[in-house]
Amino acid sequence: MTEPISTANYEDPMRIALRAAEEAATAGDVPVGAVLLDESGEVVGVDRNRREELRDPTAHAEMQVLSARAREIGDWRLTGHTLVVTLEPCPMCAGAAVWARLDRIVYGAADSKAGAAWSLYNIPQDRRLNHRIDLIDGVLSDECSRLLEGFFTDKRG
Repeated sequence: MTEPISTANYEDPMRIALRAAEEAATAGDVPVGAVLLDESGEVVGVDRNRREELRDPTAHAEMQVLSARAREIGDWRLTGHTLVVTLEPCPMCAGAAVWARLDRIVYGAADSKAGAAWSLYNIPQDRRLNHRIDLIDGVLSDECSRLLEGFFTDKRG
């Protein structure tokens, strides 16, 4: 596995993920955006939550970018890739990242209710699984958290 680069180097991709998350909110979905970076750090995928649009419980932002990239390169193994996401991945998305053999997950806001990359579980680094992923948390966490909080405040209000 390559050495993780500085957390500051993930701020630009996280800003792209935040824009995708804003699009999700506009479409009535939970504002989560994801960016996939290749081994060189180039953005090779951007998407957002699409559960409402697709009426699909698996249409999380992370799943969207992983699936699209696997189809694009013709391989389910995404070794060398980094997933940048505005919200800590849930168990489904963390598991998919492990199965895809990602090198790294970078996320903004922690998810105390469903987080599976430190908050509740640590699926990406579970030694019982056949692959482990480097984790970097808290990148632009205030911006990511504010977007989510605003969305749910509006939903309840």
